[in-house]
Amino acid sequence: MHVIVATDGSRQSLAAAKELKRFADPTRIDDITVVAVVSPLAAVSFSNDLGGPLREKAKVEGSPLNFRQEAQDATTVVMEEFKGWGPKVHRRIRSGSSASEITKLAAELPADLIVLAAGGRGLSETILLGSTATRVQHSAPCPVLVARPRRVKKA
Repeated sequence: MHVIVATDGSRQSLAAAKELKRFADPTRIDDITVVAVVSPLAAVSFSNDLGGPLREKAKVEGSPLNFRQEAQDATTVVMEEFKGWGPKVHRRIRSGSSASEITKLAAELPADLIVLAAGGRGLSETILLGSTATRVQHSAPCPVLVARPRRVKKA
C-alpha cells in the first residue's frame, strides 16, 4: 500500500500525519510519500509553520528562505513523524495548484490513500473543510482521509 501525506506547512497537516499513525497498521503500508506543493500564482506560495532545520539555520544566519526551501523544510518535519515507524518514506515537492498536483501524484505513483488536513490554510473557520481538501476528495483516483483538528474539550 502506498500512502500520500500532503503538507501545506500548517500544524494541521502535521496533525493529519499523526492521525494516520494513530489508526493505520504500518506493516500494511509499504511506502509513504510526503508531498508539498508550491503554488507560484498564490499570494503566499508556501508558508511553513512547522519550523525545522532550514528555518532554524535561517534564524541563526539571518538568511531569507525561499518557498521551495520552506516546502522542503515542512516535508522534513512531517517525514520525521514516520521515522522508525516502518514504511519507506519519500519526499516530493511539486509546483502548481495544490489539489491538482496531489491528485496527479496519486495517479502517477499509484497511491492507495491520500491523507490531508481539513482547512490547513483556510480563510476562516466558516470554511471548515478547505478548498484543497474538497477538490482532492472530488477528483482523487483513490480514497482520501481528511483529518479535522481535534476539538479541545472544555472543562
